[in-house]
Amino acid sequence: MPQPKSAELVFLPLGGVGEIGMNLAMYGFGPEDSREWIVVDMGVSFAGPELPGADLILPDIRFLEAERHNLLGIVITHAHEDHYGALLDLWPRLKVPVFASPFTAGLLEAKRQAEQNAPEIPVTLYRVGEKFSIGPFEIEAIPVTHSIPEPASLAITTPLGTVIHTGDWKSDPEPSLGPLLDEERFREFGDEGVLALVCDSTNAMREGESPSERQVGESLRELIENARGRVAITTFASNVGRIRSIAEAARDAGRQVLVLGRSMKRAIEVATELGYMEGLPEFLSEEDYGYIPRENVVLILTGSQGEPRAALAKLARDEMRNVALSPGDTVIYSSRTIPGNEKAIIETRNLLIEQGVKIITDNDALVHVSGHPRRNELKRMYAWVRPKILVPVHGEAAHLVAQGSLGALEGIPEVAQVRNGDMLRLAPGPAEIIDEAPFGRVFKDGKLIGDEDEVGITERRKLSYVGHVAVSILIDSKYNIIGDPDLVPIGLPEADASGDLMEDILFDAAVSAVESIPRARRTDKEVLREAVRRAVRAAANEAWGKKPVVTVFLTKV
Repeated sequence: MPQPKSAELVFLPLGGVGEIGMNLAMYGFGPEDSREWIVVDMGVSFAGPELPGADLILPDIRFLEAERHNLLGIVITHAHEDHYGALLDLWPRLKVPVFASPFTAGLLEAKRQAEQNAPEIPVTLYRVGEKFSIGPFEIEAIPVTHSIPEPASLAITTPLGTVIHTGDWKSDPEPSLGPLLDEERFREFGDEGVLALVCDSTNAMREGESPSERQVGESLRELIENARGRVAITTFASNVGRIRSIAEAARDAGRQVLVLGRSMKRAIEVATELGYMEGLPEFLSEEDYGYIPRENVVLILTGSQGEPRAALAKLARDEMRNVALSPGDTVIYSSRTIPGNEKAIIETRNLLIEQGVKIITDNDALVHVSGHPRRNELKRMYAWVRPKILVPVHGEAAHLVAQGSLGALEGIPEVAQVRNGDMLRLAPGPAEIIDEAPFGRVFKDGKLIGDEDEVGITERRKLSYVGHVAVSILIDSKYNIIGDPDLVPIGLPEADASGDLMEDILFDAAVSAVESIPRARRTDKEVLREAVRRAVRAAANEAWGKKPVVTVFLTKV
């Protein structure tokens, strides 16, 4: 490929570096004033209680929109939400080609059909092992193993060198679904020369290497065979290999499988269409559940993260019409706890324990294994690829620094520590941060997307802590109060420590505020409204110790 004069190859993460989730990386090639860009992955994070009302956290793509005329395409490495979950919401702002594997494309389409007014996104399919070009970028999808079908590392070749973008990966010699990680191809790229390795850091603080998915399947089989009652196993809906392992273990133990949860059913439907579920017995329907002896049933269901609307949480609250658990049944958490979900998970587990259900987690048995490389696996990747530059990504600061230190110890010449928004020049010359791009978070709140203020999260957060008081006052032509003000407190205590009603305290404060202002000054509605607002907040603070949000409606009749 011809090399433009003064061309540079740059890497720019806008999400997923310095945090877990919301992965979005950009690669740019060309002169500074006319770079062409590709995006690798476009994921989401999930909102916790600190973001009341927010459904999803999305990357801020202001920079992408500004560079849209130079944006050539979006390549998705695999179909986990933190890598592809923002596509339906953000693609309409960009409308550029999308490249994805058949499984990713199938899940995307199933997800689109489940969401009202979701855009139809044209997808160009690639299969692991294949090569394709996007402008000056020649891309090869290298097979790797991970906790989802068809994950790929991307070898991105330009006139200035080749970058290996690992995506999520691990080295598993016995995965439940093929293909195997293509060690030979990584070695071949290493022999040809690799400029940079942009590498998953999630487990860079863990010694050794990850257990195999086959070992998890054997452990689950043993637990199912030894269980006396029903067995319910919750895992990530996209982990089709794990779902297949559970179904095989149930079959071998003489049990039938019932699947619960929309996202789980959606993933299985796509996997079935692609042939990943061949050879398994037909699953049960919910209507048949009550007619099957307890010792002959295995449930595979959503809810491993304590999601209140997921199947497991509904079972814990005994809210399902045709399905229930009984004392002596077993629930297995074949998953890890995503940071921030601990409280919701514990609440669901406690409800199950109250029902007499036995809980098994990865602290009790080998029921889950991570899809990310530990330190020995990272060392092997370094030895295969032998990059000039290591760029740790996909992790919080501790993970990134841990991988950077490991890479340096293993002899990688340059380790570039970057964070979201850092534009890293990979070539020519030494790796160097040369610019910063705007980055951040926006939020999906119902049908709308915006920052905290635009979608109302900032005010909503205040309301969740201190409540709201609405005051409506009528004044006549002489600026006297007509009747009693209407006052509605929401989310405030009923009474103060002395037993006086909070509503009465605030009512008196509102009236006193109006009466304390001379009639000549009452002609200024803003002065009057602000006086009432301040008086009500001060009275609440004195009685309660907190200042609510106060809205005053002032009407002259």
